[in-house]
Amino acid sequence: MSKLLIVIPAYNEQDNIVRVVSELSNRYPQYDYVVVNDGSRDQTANLCREHGFRLIDLPVNLGLAGAFQTGLRYAAENGYDCALQFDADGQHKPEYIQPMLDELEEGADIVIGSRFLTVKKPKSLRMLGSYLISWAIRLTTGQAICDPTSGMRMFNRRMLEEFALNLNYGPEPDTISYLIKNGAVVKEIQVEMGERVAGSSYLTFTRAAQYMFKMGLSILLIQWFRKREPVIVYPERSL
Repeated sequence: MSKLLIVIPAYNEQDNIVRVVSELSNRYPQYDYVVVNDGSRDQTANLCREHGFRLIDLPVNLGLAGAFQTGLRYAAENGYDCALQFDADGQHKPEYIQPMLDELEEGADIVIGSRFLTVKKPKSLRMLGSYLISWAIRLTTGQAICDPTSGMRMFNRRMLEEFALNLNYGPEPDTISYLIKNGAVVKEIQVEMGERVAGSSYLTFTRAAQYMFKMGLSILLIQWFRKREPVIVYPERSL
């Protein structure tokens, strides 16, 4: 069985972090995890310490890309075969981890937990950006990705080393598109996601619209000029 690390980026998630990590550690002890506290201004880091959670505490806010890359670097250095991006707000459900691992072990480089693989995507303003990003990915790669904005993504060893070593690798749809164009095998499995129970998302309507526009522009234009560095085996630490 592949050795998996669950990477949990967390920014101001004091109302959710204990519940999310406790469920993982109590019900799924076969998986390792690490919380990457992304310079939170609330009690997220202190709660992790009080409960003895495995924690990387960043002194400043790096954003999702920086926090996630920190987690993947930790995974690369400590000999993990694969890593899972897992939200700290409780929307991702751990019962889908094993099916994602199964896809990875059958040859996928990246597995996406998709809300819309077998379920029709709703027609709403909120989903309009997702439709556009899916269209842009299909136009530029020839592959249909049903849920490009899903944050539940699993990466094999080769992919996590790329993310760990390259500064311009964010866990975003434009990077997924870029990797598909460069030969990465990306699969989706159908998942169900929950609603945020507590706290509030940083994605307001305006921020969401800006994000969708930026992703679409990057996929359609900027990705063609992006240079891919060769994969170098990441040196592991001596434990």
